[in-house]
Amino acid sequence: MASSASLMSAIPHIDCSRRVVHGNRCPSRATSSNLLLHSRSPSAALVCRTSARSDWRRRSLSSKHRFLQGVGTEKLQPQRRIASKLFGCMCNETLQTGASFPEQLDCVSFFRNRHRRGWRFKRDYLRAFQDRSSFPLQRQMLENNSVKPAHVTYANVGPDEPHVASTAWSDTVLEKPGIGLWDPETEGTELEGFLSSPLPPHPKLYRGQLKNGLRFIILPNKVPGNRFEAHMEVHAGSIDEEDDEQGIAHMIEHVAFLGSKKREKLLGTGARSNAYTDFHHTVFHIHSPTRTKDTDEDQLPFVLDALNEIAFHPKFLASRVEKERRAILSELQMMNTIDYRVDCQLLQHLHSENKLSRRFPIGLEEQIKKWDTDKIQKFHERWYFPANSTLYIVGDISDIPKTVHQIEAVFERTLPETDKAALHSTSAFGAMANFLVPKMPGGLAGSLSNEKSSTPSSYIDQSKSIKKERHAVRPPVKHQWSVPGTLHGAKPPQIFQHELIQNFSINMFCKLPVNKVQTYGDLRNAFMKRIFLSALHFRINTRYKTSDPPFTSIELDHSDAGREGCTVTTLTVTAEPRNWQNAIRVAVHEVRRLKEFGVTEGELARYLGALLKDSEHSAAMADSIPSVDNLDFIMENDALGHTVMDPRLGHECLVAVAEAITLEEVNATGAKVLEFISDFGSSSAPLPAAIVACVPKNVHVDGVGETEFKILPHEITDAIKEGLKEPILPEPEVEAPKELITSSQLHELKLRRKPCFVPASEDIFNTQIVDEETGITQRRLSNGIAVNYKITKNEARGAVMRLIVGGGKAIDNPDSGGAVVVGVRTLSEGCRVGEFSREQVELFCVNHLINCSLDSTEEFIFMEFRFTLRDGGMRAAFQLLHMVLEHSVWLEDSFDRATQLYLSYYRSIPKSLERSTAHKLMLAMLNGDERFVEPTPMSLQKLTLQSVKDAVMKQFVGSNMEVSIVGDFTEEDIEACILDYLGTVRSTGNTKYGHGYSPFTFRPSPSNVHSQQVFLKDTDERACAYLAGPAPNRWGFTVEGKDLFETFNSSSDADAEPSNQNKFVEQSNLRKELRTHPLFFGITLGLLAEIINSRLFTTVRDSLGLTYDVSFELSLFDMLNFGWYVISVTSTPDKVYKAVEACKNVLRGLHDNKIAQRELDRAKRTLLMRHEAETKSNVYWLGLLAHLQASSVPRKDISCIKDLTSLYEAATIEDIYVAYEQLKVDDGSLFSCIGVAGVQPGEDIAVPDDEEPDLGHQGALPTGSRGLSTMTRPTT
Repeated sequence: MASSASLMSAIPHIDCSRRVVHGNRCPSRATSSNLLLHSRSPSAALVCRTSARSDWRRRSLSSKHRFLQGVGTEKLQPQRRIASKLFGCMCNETLQTGASFPEQLDCVSFFRNRHRRGWRFKRDYLRAFQDRSSFPLQRQMLENNSVKPAHVTYANVGPDEPHVASTAWSDTVLEKPGIGLWDPETEGTELEGFLSSPLPPHPKLYRGQLKNGLRFIILPNKVPGNRFEAHMEVHAGSIDEEDDEQGIAHMIEHVAFLGSKKREKLLGTGARSNAYTDFHHTVFHIHSPTRTKDTDEDQLPFVLDALNEIAFHPKFLASRVEKERRAILSELQMMNTIDYRVDCQLLQHLHSENKLSRRFPIGLEEQIKKWDTDKIQKFHERWYFPANSTLYIVGDISDIPKTVHQIEAVFERTLPETDKAALHSTSAFGAMANFLVPKMPGGLAGSLSNEKSSTPSSYIDQSKSIKKERHAVRPPVKHQWSVPGTLHGAKPPQIFQHELIQNFSINMFCKLPVNKVQTYGDLRNAFMKRIFLSALHFRINTRYKTSDPPFTSIELDHSDAGREGCTVTTLTVTAEPRNWQNAIRVAVHEVRRLKEFGVTEGELARYLGALLKDSEHSAAMADSIPSVDNLDFIMENDALGHTVMDPRLGHECLVAVAEAITLEEVNATGAKVLEFISDFGSSSAPLPAAIVACVPKNVHVDGVGETEFKILPHEITDAIKEGLKEPILPEPEVEAPKELITSSQLHELKLRRKPCFVPASEDIFNTQIVDEETGITQRRLSNGIAVNYKITKNEARGAVMRLIVGGGKAIDNPDSGGAVVVGVRTLSEGCRVGEFSREQVELFCVNHLINCSLDSTEEFIFMEFRFTLRDGGMRAAFQLLHMVLEHSVWLEDSFDRATQLYLSYYRSIPKSLERSTAHKLMLAMLNGDERFVEPTPMSLQKLTLQSVKDAVMKQFVGSNMEVSIVGDFTEEDIEACILDYLGTVRSTGNTKYGHGYSPFTFRPSPSNVHSQQVFLKDTDERACAYLAGPAPNRWGFTVEGKDLFETFNSSSDADAEPSNQNKFVEQSNLRKELRTHPLFFGITLGLLAEIINSRLFTTVRDSLGLTYDVSFELSLFDMLNFGWYVISVTSTPDKVYKAVEACKNVLRGLHDNKIAQRELDRAKRTLLMRHEAETKSNVYWLGLLAHLQASSVPRKDISCIKDLTSLYEAATIEDIYVAYEQLKVDDGSLFSCIGVAGVQPGEDIAVPDDEEPDLGHQGALPTGSRGLSTMTRPTT
């Protein structure tokens, strides 16, 4: 979806994605329900997207980082639980270790989320745990050689096609893994039979095929209620393009999607739509309500009709083709960042033997400019037909026969009988079709004998289909697998050197065929790999915590890459250029240690237990998985050829195979994955598919400045061999504490501190305030800490908690910042509390399934916890919070690492067009205030461990702290935890914390920096621009100190016209209620942002063709008395100036071009539907609860949650204009900066000084894991 504003934007809450320039990022969550989700391969994001309004949210750089990540983390996967995703983890193992750059700080934390980039990031839903007795595993399963209960009807396995997979974690502690159900000596035959048994398919999955060959899959799903997802997947992508058609599939996606009139008719119904293209398919998708609110009309037929037109009957009008040609050319330049170029290099070398190295979905500029309508239409006729497509419908649909009938009614009209001919089994794509919809007696396309399926008269024999060809393999390429051989036959290391690269990175690839997970034995093998690789992250992450670590990060990724048709294992090492050789040696040394000695018994028990416990969590959440996550999961696993299981069945299967796992088998299975690294150079080891180093051309040397960076291929090989020579020792066992505070220590604390609840304020007598309507309880402890909690069944047996501390970066010195962000990072790096080491604290989190992150924003510091309520998980999380507040350990080496990371990031800013451009805008608008940009080297040099500690800890004071908890707990349990662990935090002498920060000011006019430009020398041309100006904060305060409520409420009554009509009186009362409500400006500014975003897209992108991506975003503060708006636009150097002027015209044109009622209604509908869907999330409720008792946000009260929906509905166009008047858009208040990259600067373009780089900002796009930057951005 498109908007910068969300319903939550009206409410004061901790915004974990706040960006200084780009604004707030749309949250999303990763899914997992079964086995194997997303790919971490280079092509993961080579996806082109199109849609009606822009939902792309650039990621922010904040100081949010991993404080405690338990088992492990995946590179730049903030919303991936450490022990997350029941089966999303087995065949996609990604392990990252070490420190990440500050630009990645917001990425490594669980609660941050990279928006789904092109290749469809999965959402991570919360999964709680049920008692294992809910999922009994019977012994007769072993004896019967099968685990499929006779009474359950299952769907068939998916198609024989590889697709993406994912890493994940799970958790249930087995004290004696490998002991219990299986005795190999006496039950060897039964074990072998069990492991060869097929996994049980999803029991609710319906599959079918129409006469014209269109396959369809239906899954009833109740979350969110009264809504459904409909995705049309056409099995054609960039890999199907000929040499003169590179990018044409993406062009068709744009033209077909945005040119559909039937899709446009859905815009007013509450439906959202989008599309994307990658190597092997094009997907058009629509998220819609089941019925319209006004007419109660069934929406599915209209959605299907729109998809039918988009996919199979698009109108290739010359005018639309030209519009999309301009948009794609702008998109091509916009996405051509250094990250994109690095990802392309990785793919080119990894797949040098096939077309994957030469068919990136965005295409080639010179070809995109040439195609005429006839050329585009011929490609469409060749590939876009029903028999080469699959329709997925997942949502709140109860009548399956009716749904099948509706599908028939719409799609049977496509390709009449006269256009059909026989297709024998050897034709392309036939193998996949037969696997997806197996033949049944009588020729009906159906399922296995136990599949639920309808058999309408429209079904036909598989031997009859469309005459057009379909691929037998997806994607249709041949790979050169990594097989044993000598180094003489291996590819030499490849080096990509570029002036915009800041750090050294190297990738070692191993490429193998995909192993389909279809039997219990397949599942066990995947499970054992996951356990084995889980140990590497923890080992390196804890062993190499020094002031000057040899690497920045080490990531080991083992994943099924469906879009590439292979399994890729990758070792990625990132380091400062001066440390690159040591970094390689350390990575190879640790991989070799793991391969040679394997995991220990303690590690096996720990990670096996964690995976099983999370499996149980996933099973408990089976009925709470959003439809879009289920759909993505089915699509991916179908394509990979994995059996699609429901989470409950998946948990039973995982428990079953866990009993058949031994330490020896885990180490033997895992060792094979690492052989291409650990046995590098040996004739018995698989040859790497490619070794690619991406390095800078110049590096900064202290005392010298910029010097040339030199590296040769043989030096890389030598560094790898050096790592193989170093002596290795077995891994020592680390004892994990069962608790951080013993019962005797807690008893003593309670006697000394005497915790109790007190009235929340002087005018309230009750110590407990309960709102029956929302279920929110407010408490306050005698030490001043405010507590809010809500009991909810949204996420069974799971909970989230957030500590908010007022102050944040605002308390820094405006001329010399960095103390707070470096302090927060230092605390995160150290990860020690009391007498417990970092290793012990992290293992404590692993064993209790706790994920914790620490972050700071301009206004607040906060910690977030996600945990299970099983096995004392809530008490463990509260113990950890208590220890952080009472016994944090500040380490000098952690401070050094934090400082070096920010210094490295600062030096990288001049190499980013977006950052270089944005910093000028922010410094100009905020009059040089360093609190809103990254700390400079001069500021960093002034910091000491004591100064950063003081800056952080002085904010942790009595009434300045607020804790909110949401989850499936009992009142008795939560209040006991609150008293025991929050109530015993020592009370400070002065519980009234004053936020003493220097005032903020916008630069006065006139000045010579209101309009600026910047030039970045680059081999390729690109352009971007930012426009920004002042806005009030969420509560109606301005930077001048004005209270806007006093200004307009005094005159609003006088403006009202008298009337005796009851309707007018009712409307007048609603209007008065809204205008006097504390959230008036939060609500109206959020609606205004939706409207402006829609107009920017329609005018600047669609009508004028000046950009591919343009968005309007608001940053509304809660504690600080101001805010700002930002318009970000990408374009080409020759169009960017016109694009900026067009954006200004839209922003300033709301008086001349009045807001229509339909625009306001659409904005309301969008935000209200988003709110309705998000209320099923515990994390969303944390945002609603934020600041409910904060003294720094006095206007927030329970009405801001209770009245939210009615206040949005009451807003009028006049109210929107009241909010619009508070945005300063005149020449004296509007700031702009245009950035252009190319070989030579144009006239009046400033060139950044390499010796003194400009300040960064928090809206910069950070670098991601390989492939993530290569996707194209959505436009709707």
